[in-house]
Amino acid sequence: MNRQLRKNAVLVAAGAVVAAAVAKELRKPSETRAWAGRVLGLPYDFRRPTPEKTAREFWDPDSDAFFTPHAFGVGYGVNLARVVREIRRSR
Repeated sequence: MNRQLRKNAVLVAAGAVVAAAVAKELRKPSETRAWAGRVLGLPYDFRRPTPEKTAREFWDPDSDAFFTPHAFGVGYGVNLARVVREIRRSR
């Protein structure tokens, strides 16, 4: 598979996951829509991100998780605090 075809396949898959998350929320009655949850095993959150929530996505020293849910959107970010802790531990 060439590079452009792989890139297009990834974009289509990502768009499909976002569409599935939005469709999941729109199927709910408006008063029960949380705009956050899981779809196809991936976390999603379409609520307005706060600076604290965005920072916690990438730096959460209280969490042992390598991957944390995105502050906005679908999928995961990398918890750099855990990465740094592992690097320090390995030295």
